[in-house]
Amino acid sequence: MRLVAKGDRAAFEELYRRTSPWLTVRLRRRCADEQIVAEVLQETFLAVWRAADGFAGASVDGSAMGWLWTIAARRLIDAFRRRARHAQPPPAAAVADLAPAAEEEALASTVGDGVGDALARLAPELRQVLQAMVLDGLSVRETALLLGVPEGTVKTRARRARASMRETLEALKFGDPRSREAATW
Repeated sequence: MRLVAKGDRAAFEELYRRTSPWLTVRLRRRCADEQIVAEVLQETFLAVWRAADGFAGASVDGSAMGWLWTIAARRLIDAFRRRARHAQPPPAAAVADLAPAAEEEALASTVGDGVGDALARLAPELRQVLQAMVLDGLSVRETALLLGVPEGTVKTRARRARASMRETLEALKFGDPRSREAATW
């Protein structure tokens, strides 16, 4: 990063070569639109090139990877906001025919049946927090940044999600018939 901060193009190219695949995978977990992922990746590395001298262990854990992800998460949030401003709401008929998101299908195949069932029952905002913190390994601060909510909200949602997961898993473990029709919150 010190070399990149000094304008060393070869160091920047090496940084890109080493980190762009990892960053692309993380972005794809959050967004299925390849065009947005490519734009965010480009904007992220442009920001890194311009602000590398400001790194100096700026992320929570002091790593360049954390710093890169923080920049990418901010750019992804900006891209979502831009898209939301310009998007037309889908027709009512189209909403009913939506297939599960790729991220949801990947998550279901990653975890066991009971855990997958419990995750599926969580409200979307609770599931997003767990995915960011547990599967992506983000800190509370990084999760708050990614989701565009205050850190306190992330902590509250994480606590609610864990409690709901615990309750649902216990119900499934002991065969509680209500567990099949438990409402999400």
